[in-house]
Amino acid sequence: MDHQKKPQTRRSLKRKLEQDLEEGKADRCKVPVVESRLTHQDLLQEVGLYVGLLNSTLSFSKADRSAAKRATHFLSELAKNEDIVNLIVECGAVPALVKHLQTPPPLREGDAMPLENEVEKGSAFALGLLAVKPEHQQLIVDAGALPYLVNLLKNHKDGCNSRAVNGVIRKAADAITNLAHENAGIKTRIRIEGGIPPLVELLEHHDIKVQRAAAGALRTLAFKNDENKNQIVECNALPTLILMLCSEDVSIHYEAVGVIGNLVHSSPSIKKQVLLAGALQPVIGLLSSSCLESQREAALLIGQFAAADSDCKVHIVQRGAVPPLIEMLQSSDVQLKEMSAFALGRLAQDTHNQAGIVQNGGLVPLLRLLDSKNEPLQHNSAFALYGLADNEDNVVDLIRTGGAQKLQEGEFIVQPTKDCVAKTLKRLEEKIHGRVLNHLLYQLRLADKAVQIQVALALAHLCAPDDQQYIFVDNNGLELLLGLLESTSFKQQQDGSAALYKLATKGNPLSSADAAPPSPTPQVYLGEQYVNNPTLSDITFLVEGKRFYAHRICLLASSDTFRAMFDGGYRMWSNSRYCIKNMKMGIAGEGCQRCGDSKYQMGCF
Repeated sequence: MDHQKKPQTRRSLKRKLEQDLEEGKADRCKVPVVESRLTHQDLLQEVGLYVGLLNSTLSFSKADRSAAKRATHFLSELAKNEDIVNLIVECGAVPALVKHLQTPPPLREGDAMPLENEVEKGSAFALGLLAVKPEHQQLIVDAGALPYLVNLLKNHKDGCNSRAVNGVIRKAADAITNLAHENAGIKTRIRIEGGIPPLVELLEHHDIKVQRAAAGALRTLAFKNDENKNQIVECNALPTLILMLCSEDVSIHYEAVGVIGNLVHSSPSIKKQVLLAGALQPVIGLLSSSCLESQREAALLIGQFAAADSDCKVHIVQRGAVPPLIEMLQSSDVQLKEMSAFALGRLAQDTHNQAGIVQNGGLVPLLRLLDSKNEPLQHNSAFALYGLADNEDNVVDLIRTGGAQKLQEGEFIVQPTKDCVAKTLKRLEEKIHGRVLNHLLYQLRLADKAVQIQVALALAHLCAPDDQQYIFVDNNGLELLLGLLESTSFKQQQDGSAALYKLATKGNPLSSADAAPPSPTPQVYLGEQYVNNPTLSDITFLVEGKRFYAHRICLLASSDTFRAMFDGGYRMWSNSRYCIKNMKMGIAGEGCQRCGDSKYQMGCF
């Protein structure tokens, strides 16, 4: 099963908003607060005022720089509300903000820059928020933002380590992330503008927040873009990304595993390079991360490493991936369970892994997930069980835990899942012979009653016709099934009836035209006066609470089934009375109408 990676969520915006709450509080108090009760017309006037201010303050003077900073901050605060983003764009904010991504020339050579990088940071921040709406991404690019944003990424080369420099780099990287989100054309433009090399360099920046922003941008640029993936690898990003996987900072290893996941996706050659660079063990370590998102990404990556063209399935298991993956199956997070089942399904394509997954307790959680109403989760679980059923050592465990019955009775949502389950049942059927059958018969004789019932029910549906006599007569399987008919549980009565019906109809592959005529059935005829007559009767059936009198010798001579029951020494047939449930009295006596008025053929009963 191929697993298509889901589109990335806009975590970058959430991250920017969280950071903005923590940073620049001192500056924020100097800027007018936007009242939430402003009317639409008031907002138009306010936005127009600040856009005009941006267009008129493109100079090096301190007053202009201060005014531009106030304007970018005002627009950023408004842009956090997505309902107002369109209004901001309609007022011409995009070209005005793009102009302030570049530093104006100094009035005199050697003059110090007032509010260095602050205006540029505010402009990049505001543009990144506007780019959250896909319809504005191309407008921002067409206004010329990309070359300026890429240039801002290179500010660290000046050797300055100020908070302002780090801030503008981070906001530029975040803006690139939002511009490129699910936009293939812009991803390519960013590569053409030279944005990838500086982002790779920033992975080694001393500031963790800058590292995180750079990794977030690379993650987006690598998603479904082969040229970008290749350039990221060629820029030697892998060693640093793998080191970031080991970071104790959750946000760092989350972004790093995301970049590697996007690089590896549908790229076998890059996957090999990632493994050679030493990513396997750090990724396995993230399966136990405290961050659910890191766990999801790591599980997905394990599944990609274990793809059909990979030879490292066994190495993944040997390095400890199975226990945390199984633990994830019991999480309350649906996506985490889905990714874990996906990874286990890929790992279960190896014979030894199949046994190891079951021995580590993976079978029961996977069976439970068949009840999920989530299509991918249900399918991934079914696919993993299909792999586990390929190993003879797992067949008995699958059956004794009720797996066969769950596969037969489950409600599966999509046709591929139904097909997968049908193939799993076929695989189980093909393996019930030799040592597997002997082990099941051992369970049938000596296990707890509940397990004996599960084994008998499964064998009724899955065993070969030639083995029916051996299983159900010689090893008392039929007694277990018949006993279910007397259960107080309606479900068990249903299961027993279905299993008996399956046994009765299984085993003749020939069509009715090609089949040889049946051999004559021994028949015993009694006079009509002895039908349902207590005279010389030696067995009584209770039907609807009423007695129906019969004769053992007639039943034995007229029916192979009754002969097996009487001769086999079944406990239930040692008494002279037997209760038949779910049958009407009239049906029991129908035979006497089938064979004429004067004679009764007991075989009809």
